[in-house]
Amino acid sequence: MGLSFLPGFALGFSLILAIGAQNAFVLRQGLRREHVLPICLTCAVSDAVLIAAGVAGFGMLASAVPWLEPVMRYGGAAFLIWYGARTLRSAWRGGEVLDAGNGTGLTLGAALITVLALTWLNPHVYLDTVMLIGSISSQYPDRLQFALGAMAASFVFFFLLGYGAGLLAPFFQKTRAWQVLDLVIGLTMWAIAAKLLVM
Repeated sequence: MGLSFLPGFALGFSLILAIGAQNAFVLRQGLRREHVLPICLTCAVSDAVLIAAGVAGFGMLASAVPWLEPVMRYGGAAFLIWYGARTLRSAWRGGEVLDAGNGTGLTLGAALITVLALTWLNPHVYLDTVMLIGSISSQYPDRLQFALGAMAASFVFFFLLGYGAGLLAPFFQKTRAWQVLDLVIGLTMWAIAAKLLVM
């Protein structure tokens, strides 16, 4: 495991922790214990494909267009500052709780279509995986290790989320738990932005 793996893992994990429709869906399916393996695998493999595209594509572009790297670095820092501020605002305001929902379960096909739509039709996934992880990877000596770290974070996160949902359910029914999670995410985003700005 190279020195670039852990920063990739940390960034990937921080970005994926954000409360959103995809994570809520994985949590709900985990709580219902419905199609957990294919849903987690679909989310993680989708992230891996996008991360690979971002790291490979950005590396080639950065070589061909020298001014692109600083533009992306400062753009990424600006995005992280905004993202962190939004998350910290959510932590301050509170109000988020986990609602597993009731009702009938989904077929495997319907569950996969839903999770694919939540993943691939979400514009933020392209900002996070392709643009942000791709641009930040150029700051590390081994972009492949950085990408593998970010991919590993996706696999670890989605499988922990899907299979650990039963253990997390009582915890995330409390507003305070979401506030603590948002606080940690927001501060992490700001720390990464600061690192980008002082490079």
